[in-house]
Amino acid sequence: MKLLVDCADIEKIKKMYEFYPVDGVTTNPSILAATGKAPYTVLKEIREFIRSQGELHVQVVAGSAVGMVEDGYRITQILGKNTFIKIPAVPEGFKAMKRLCNEGFAITATAVYTPMQAYLAGKCGAVYAAPYVNRIDNFGYDGIQTAKEIHDIFKKNMMKTEILAASFKNSQQVLDLCKYGVGSATLAPSVLEGLVKNQAITAAIADFSNDFSRLPGCEGKTMSTCLS
Repeated sequence: MKLLVDCADIEKIKKMYEFYPVDGVTTNPSILAATGKAPYTVLKEIREFIRSQGELHVQVVAGSAVGMVEDGYRITQILGKNTFIKIPAVPEGFKAMKRLCNEGFAITATAVYTPMQAYLAGKCGAVYAAPYVNRIDNFGYDGIQTAKEIHDIFKKNMMKTEILAASFKNSQQVLDLCKYGVGSATLAPSVLEGLVKNQAITAAIADFSNDFSRLPGCEGKTMSTCLS
């Protein structure tokens, strides 16, 4: 499973890249707004940092297909044609997806709540479809099961589209989809860090360090600095 960071805070992105095997960055208008900066100022900074170290996904804002296409052109003109254009999986979005996919642009279908949205996006040629796992749960449905159904639809219909699962509240949701073979997930930094945040792990490491410090000549030392 690819792991992307769902964030526009460059310092948090740098931290995630420093410690974790991250495959890219996803953004949306709400995430960009949280930075308080001009959108392309933020996005160019992210692009400059990740360069070829992963994918960058940027969402259109226009409501019409014509406007979405124009947004897509501008996004890729400024950030590079290898930028994924996020388009909502709605009728105007499908119209825009078809045109941009035919012109060779990489599309991520976003705001996916149902398997049929994902299927139609795949038929349009989208590279990814992004089901909102936790938001689906909040509507009283099963977000994990919905993502699995979309995964099965793509595989059984031999479609090239992959899932880019989004909107997680905990690491267990990510693990469930990882075990199922879902291709990609985008996580807020807090959820990504939560994949290994465990008091038992921390306690075990502390025990090892304390035990080592009791060995002759090893107090306050490591394997690289102990005397013998």
